[in-house]
Amino acid sequence: MSDFDPGRRRFLGHLGLAGLGALGAGSLLSACASSASGPTAGNGSGAVTIQSNLSSPQAKAAMEKLIESFNAQGKGTASLNTVASETFRTQLPTYLTSANPPDLYTWYAGSVANDYASRNLLLDVSDVWKSLGDYPQSLRTLSTDGSGKQVFVPMNNYWWGFFYRKSNFAKWGVQEPKTWTDFLALCETLKSKGVPPIGIGLGDTPWVASAWFDYLNIRINGAPFHRELLAGKQRFDDPRVKAVFTRWREALPYFDPKGKAYPFQEATTALLAGKTGMFLIGTFFADAAPKDALGDLDFFRFPIIDPAVPLAEEAPTDGFFASAKTANPTGTKALLTYLSSVEAQEAYVKASSGIVLPANPKARASDSPLVVKGKAMLDEAKELTQFFNRDSSDALQPTADTALTKFIDKPDQIDAILREWQAAAEKVFKG
Repeated sequence: MSDFDPGRRRFLGHLGLAGLGALGAGSLLSACASSASGPTAGNGSGAVTIQSNLSSPQAKAAMEKLIESFNAQGKGTASLNTVASETFRTQLPTYLTSANPPDLYTWYAGSVANDYASRNLLLDVSDVWKSLGDYPQSLRTLSTDGSGKQVFVPMNNYWWGFFYRKSNFAKWGVQEPKTWTDFLALCETLKSKGVPPIGIGLGDTPWVASAWFDYLNIRINGAPFHRELLAGKQRFDDPRVKAVFTRWREALPYFDPKGKAYPFQEATTALLAGKTGMFLIGTFFADAAPKDALGDLDFFRFPIIDPAVPLAEEAPTDGFFASAKTANPTGTKALLTYLSSVEAQEAYVKASSGIVLPANPKARASDSPLVVKGKAMLDEAKELTQFFNRDSSDALQPTADTALTKFIDKPDQIDAILREWQAAAEKVFKG
């Protein structure tokens, strides 16, 4: 599922990025809503309505298959309404606070879900979790709100990394870097060959820049400091944060200059066409990649900067939460129980790009080399983070969008940018 929005953030469409990771990601199509079937509001006697941000073609089709399978079982009926990810993200508070909201939502775990739960907007699904005894404690904890209730049911997670085409790396005579020094050397080699080394997509999807901030911060200062910063317990004008930008500045000369003007979907297209060398992105982008290109894709982890810092990786978890005002809690929980099953999660993996890791530990992920490599990378990590807005809030994300895009344009103004960021963040934390 996906990313970001901001999760926006997944190779595009996990039940999840929406990527703003990843800002849940799946926002590959137009900004208008696309109704697959049914109304957008819940009702007690009819179908359970599921509002989905999984709008990339493969992810949308995968969700449609799941709903068809559920309806065929005779345990209830459900209807799916698919909305472009950016539209979904901005409208989610309205959905949840409306008088007659949709019953169920694709979204992601973390601080955003906890915030909605603290305002009594999410359905307590603790009884669904009673049947999820095989799920690891880490996912149970991630799905639990501050009062101890489970309010989220995970579907899958995914990883972020520097993706590239193997055939292009071979053609250019370059290899994956391990360290930051190796990475900069790779960038210089690609630049000397006339290839913009690093893709970026900031037009309409500025949250993509947050992946750079997240990774540099967890590589330099560690995941605990990163979480404290995003929770308002540290300051953005701290010298440790400035060190992140100082290091980032070393890579800025290698960014695709055109990437400021177009969104991450076009940056994906540029990567696949060999117009850029590599792209730091979540696996959700794969749902938009041609099937014949998937076998040519590979990735490497964000390079190590300080070997003394415990290894952390971004691994956003996507899934579902439900409205506390659903008129059909029984049907909603029945659908959640199905979506958490081995059957449903394996079906989703098969119908989508397959570049996703199912949450159910008994469900089989794809055995493709790319997925095996991604799972191994996450297994090796000492810490897992979610993504900027998932570890903070959707309210804090715009402050990052402003600060990070300004830094990319004016890297000589780091001190002023961080002071402004801290002031903006304080307003968010103070409510």
